[in-house]
Amino acid sequence: MSAVDYKNIAKRYGSVTIMEDVSFSIEEKKFVVLLGPSGCGKTTLLRMTAGLEKVTGGDILFSGNRINDVHPRDRDIAMVFQSYALYPQMTVFDNIAFSLQVRKQPKALIEERVKEAAEILDLTAYLDRYPKALSGGQRQRVAMGRALVRHPKVFLFDEPLSNLDAKLRAQMRYEIRRIHDALDTTTIYVTHDQIEAMTMADQIVVMRNGNIEQMGSPEEIYDSPVNTFVADFIGAPAINFLPGKIHGDDGRDLRVGDQKIPLLAASLGKHDQEVTLGIRPLDIQIDPEGGFSGDVEFVENTGAETHVHLKFAHHKIRAVSPTRLRCKQGDTLAFHIDPLKVHLFDRQSELRILQA
Repeated sequence: MSAVDYKNIAKRYGSVTIMEDVSFSIEEKKFVVLLGPSGCGKTTLLRMTAGLEKVTGGDILFSGNRINDVHPRDRDIAMVFQSYALYPQMTVFDNIAFSLQVRKQPKALIEERVKEAAEILDLTAYLDRYPKALSGGQRQRVAMGRALVRHPKVFLFDEPLSNLDAKLRAQMRYEIRRIHDALDTTTIYVTHDQIEAMTMADQIVVMRNGNIEQMGSPEEIYDSPVNTFVADFIGAPAINFLPGKIHGDDGRDLRVGDQKIPLLAASLGKHDQEVTLGIRPLDIQIDPEGGFSGDVEFVENTGAETHVHLKFAHHKIRAVSPTRLRCKQGDTLAFHIDPLKVHLFDRQSELRILQA
C-alpha cells in the first residue's frame, strides 16, 4: 500500500487556479522530492498534505485513508520549515521536547525521545544551550529534532536548507538523508535546488505551473528527460540546447547549421522536422581526434575540472573536461559528441523524440 496518494488534486484561490488534476502516489519509506521553480505549486501541495491549506478538489490519502478533513495535529506528520522557528528563551532540550510537552507525555518518554533525537543529530553536547549559541546548521538540526521526537508516519520538509551557506547545505543533505535511512520513514521534501533533489531523492516529482512534468528516479530523469523543461532544470551545469533539422527519411541525418550531428539510430522524427538537440556539458568530450571543433570564448578553471565555453555552428555551448586543460580565449578545440548521449526534442511541442 502507498504511504501517500494524491488523487485529482486541485487548488484554487477564487478564480485563480494553482493546480488542477494532480495525481501520483508515494510508496512507504521512500524519500520523494517535489522539485520545480518558484510558483510551480510544490509548497502549496506540501501545505495541503500537512493540513495547512484546504484542498479545493480531489483527495489526499494516508495509507488508504482520506485525510482532507483531518486536523493537522491528527495527521501523524511532522514538518520542518525553511525558518528554524526555534524558541529563543528555551534550551535545545526544551525546543526539541516542546511538542511532546504540549501533549503532556510522560517525562521519562520525553527524555528518552529527546536523547534519541539528539544522538541521531549529534546534538547531545548542546542540549543545555540556547539557540543564540548555535550555528545555522545546528539550529536546523534542532528544528529537525523537534520533528523526529514525534515519530511520525510522514516527514515534510519545506526548503529547509535555503538559509544555509553552500558548505552547510552539503553537510545537511547528508544528515537529512542519513536520518531518513536510519528511521525508515516516508519523507516528502520540497526544493527548487536540483542538486538537493539529485543527491537525496529516491524519486523526484518535477513540477511546473501546477502540473507534474515527470516523475522518476534521479537517474531516469537525468538520462531521459521527457521535455526540454525537465532537461534544462535537471543537471549542473545546464544542458546545451542547439536548434537543428532532421534530413532524410530514416531520421538519422541531423543538421545544426552546417554541421552534421550523429544520431544513434533511426529516430521517430521525420524529414525537415525542426528539433532541439540537447547535449550535456559533461558529455562533450574534448579530444584532439574529435570530429567537431569550436572556438574558445571563455575558460573557467574550477580546480579538478575545466569548463570551456565554445562557439560552435554559430551557437554557444559549454563543455566540461574532467581534467585540467591548457587553453585560452581564441584557441580552437576539437571535441567528440557521443551519439548515446544525445537528447532530441521536437522544437514545437518541446517533447522528447525517442531514438529506436
